[in-house]
Amino acid sequence: MSATSLPSSGEPPLTGPKTCDASGMIEIHRLFRHSFAEAPGLVEGVADGDIAHADVVASQLDLVSVSLHGHHEGEDARLWPAIDERRPSCALHVERMKQQHAAMLVHLQELDRAVPAWRAAPGATTAAPVQAALTGINAALAEHLPDEEANIVPVMEYTLTEPEVEWFAKHGRASTPKGQTWNMLGAILAAQPDGGKEWLGKNLPAPVALAWRWVGSRKYARYRAALEGRVTPAA
Repeated sequence: MSATSLPSSGEPPLTGPKTCDASGMIEIHRLFRHSFAEAPGLVEGVADGDIAHADVVASQLDLVSVSLHGHHEGEDARLWPAIDERRPSCALHVERMKQQHAAMLVHLQELDRAVPAWRAAPGATTAAPVQAALTGINAALAEHLPDEEANIVPVMEYTLTEPEVEWFAKHGRASTPKGQTWNMLGAILAAQPDGGKEWLGKNLPAPVALAWRWVGSRKYARYRAALEGRVTPAA
């Protein structure tokens, strides 16, 4: 479903035909909300000294961190300049988004620095900076994502073209580390309200959706079991 149109700052309400469907932005936001919200519990679930379990959880933290880095880098490169040029009255909104990105980057970089030490030697001391960074990220997401969905996504739907929106989707896919495609897809689907049924039909060609059902979903289920410590990572 497309986002509900709202007026941009200083402009009349957005009217006329929509130029694109920006609902994918909200769908990927669900991934970030879900993945970072569960992350503190995943870290807490790793027993002191359990390097094998820590390695799986650390890989998940790296995956969602890289994804959020890539998402924001794409917006910084293409979205803000497009809105600045075509909707100059949205300048206050755009500037606030940039400030929120900068604040988020601080916490993401703290996470990126903290994870390797915890991965190598999981324990209370090494987990503390990981958890502190996750607390900062979750607080920043709670501020940024609703703001962007209310004040930027509707503007996108009357400002950007469909190929431009598709560029963001391709940019996000390109940021997924090698070997993590099924895990990323599983996380996106799990974050959707219906478990991803609508997302699958809208975003994946039939052969890829079939491959997910027969191959990817099973691999993701094993990955989730390892993440949650229900099986050993090699199982």
